[in-house]
Amino acid sequence: MLKSYRNVVLIFAFICLIFPSTFAQNETIETAGDVLLFAVPAAAFTSTLVLKDKKGSWQFTKAFLVNQTATFGLKIALNKPRPYNNGDNAFPSGHTSTTFQGASFIHRRYGFKYSIPMYAAAGFTAFSRINAQKHDGWDILAGATVGIGSTYLFTTPYQQEHMELTMSSGNGEYLLGFKYKF
Repeated sequence: MLKSYRNVVLIFAFICLIFPSTFAQNETIETAGDVLLFAVPAAAFTSTLVLKDKKGSWQFTKAFLVNQTATFGLKIALNKPRPYNNGDNAFPSGHTSTTFQGASFIHRRYGFKYSIPMYAAAGFTAFSRINAQKHDGWDILAGATVGIGSTYLFTTPYQQEHMELTMSSGNGEYLLGFKYKF
């Protein structure tokens, strides 16, 4: 199962690397960050479907909803102005919280090596928000913290179900055991 997931991650990484010359202009960088806002959480949720991981789907959904609620609640409550008079509700960065929530879900659920392209995409998204003058470093840091924190509230590591038969003996006694990992 994790092998097919690895293929999804490799395809995603290939797509991110195939168009490096398109990231030359500021507007293109901002657009790429906007695309990754949807691509990263979609890839994270799709991974649960590919692996037929119903528990992971539910954990992702709970973390995603808490992340969005916390992010937009803070935006409205604090109403911090954006840099260069580009509007209000800057703190925390919604793009950053959403992408880091998706990346940290993959990390927490399936392991760090599968999350590397997702963290790269989340980091690029954070950069795109600063580059577009929509956020400062504190907005980005807070967004990443809210996104990662929401994941750690609900997500547990993925374990494939399997059974194990155990046996031990000593002093003429025998013990037979059955172990099932959920």
